[in-house]
Amino acid sequence: MAKPMTNPRELALDVLIRIEKNHAYSQLLLHETIKRHPLNKKDIGLLTQLVYGVIQRRLTLDYYLHAFIDKKKKIDAWVKWLLYLSIYQKVYLDKIPDHAIVNEAVNIARRRGHKGIVGFVNGVLRQMIRKGFPDPADITPENKRLSIMYSHPSWLLERWINLYGLDEALAICETNNQPAPVSVRVNPLKTDVQRLIQTLADAGIEAEPGAVAPEAVTIISGNAADTMAYKEGLFTIQDESSMLVAHALDAKPGMTVLDACAGPGGKTGHIAEKMDNHGSICALDLHAHKTKLIDQQANRLDIDIIHTRALDARKANDVFPAESFDRILIDAPCSGFGVIRRKPEIKWEKTEKDVEQIAKVQADILDQIAPLVKAGGKLVYSTCTIDRKENTDTVNRFLNEHPEFELDESLINRMPDIVGQHGQWQNGGMVQILPQQFQTDGFFISCLKRI
Repeated sequence: MAKPMTNPRELALDVLIRIEKNHAYSQLLLHETIKRHPLNKKDIGLLTQLVYGVIQRRLTLDYYLHAFIDKKKKIDAWVKWLLYLSIYQKVYLDKIPDHAIVNEAVNIARRRGHKGIVGFVNGVLRQMIRKGFPDPADITPENKRLSIMYSHPSWLLERWINLYGLDEALAICETNNQPAPVSVRVNPLKTDVQRLIQTLADAGIEAEPGAVAPEAVTIISGNAADTMAYKEGLFTIQDESSMLVAHALDAKPGMTVLDACAGPGGKTGHIAEKMDNHGSICALDLHAHKTKLIDQQANRLDIDIIHTRALDARKANDVFPAESFDRILIDAPCSGFGVIRRKPEIKWEKTEKDVEQIAKVQADILDQIAPLVKAGGKLVYSTCTIDRKENTDTVNRFLNEHPEFELDESLINRMPDIVGQHGQWQNGGMVQILPQQFQTDGFFISCLKRI
């Protein structure tokens, strides 16, 4: 059996290679790697920073690398990622000395490759350190310069400039290249914000009240998921903008609720907490392994009103009678452009064609689910993206084709004041949150009422 590695740089290299080769999620691979290898707190921090940082800044790192090697020169994927890692440490981390960057890279190259690769890595890095890096500000034309400086694909940056203007688009990119904050949602069935902060402090976790959602706690330092408080269901790890969805749904105790695209169950649990664990929630997901995750979350939170079912939301109409739910949540599958900080590989893997295809799926889900809402009931449509085609365009098309629904303009009254004042609103019934506004995930929330 292979001995577990303890070198955070070499582990980061393995994770980066696997993300590219298997199109894996950085978040999941990092979690799995940290569990499998005995790392101290400092090394876990470095590993996490290296993996996210290199993926986030990949385009800029590639620009720096090809100032020193010909673009036509073929190098193995692992050598490319090793050089990216080294350049990232030199450019973005100020506490690592040059000799340590070179020595670490050369040692890793020696363990993995032949003498020629070792010499190549050593030569390239020493040349970089001696000559310094070119300034991306000199690149022309402007769209290429901004793409490389802010390390986002030019098509995506241009799309955001068209949607939000240059300043807002660049602010989105800059935020996407920063570490994402960690927030948790208090389970009010078991505790409250102040008591949870104290419980976490007793476990060595520094935390403070969140800035947006009333039930949010921001983790300043420490791993909250490793505590007894987590195992006992006192809180759920969830971004603050995602917490707003349950407020939008406005589900009351005793109601019948459908969560149509529920996996892995973060919002489902929140809805149940808002319902005081009284009533009934049917939670659907296309994949059975996701419904198991929902069940596990419900058990951990001591919630018993959630009933899961593996089902494509587009077929729910065949299974449930018309007008059978007081509230329906469609937290739709989407491009995920609002969560690039947490899954930076998204920006390199998604295409314009993906946006078109996913918008069609979203429209189908809305059309098929809508008849299940009771008269006077509410339907919340939300996504973790910032693309208008998946958000306002989807909702407006639906409203044009379904005169039995109208925008619930009271949604704005259910949002925290900071979101009501600074979110990008349409008629009080739709809000777009951009990642730089509150340092939360980018999120879209709308509420529709059946007349």
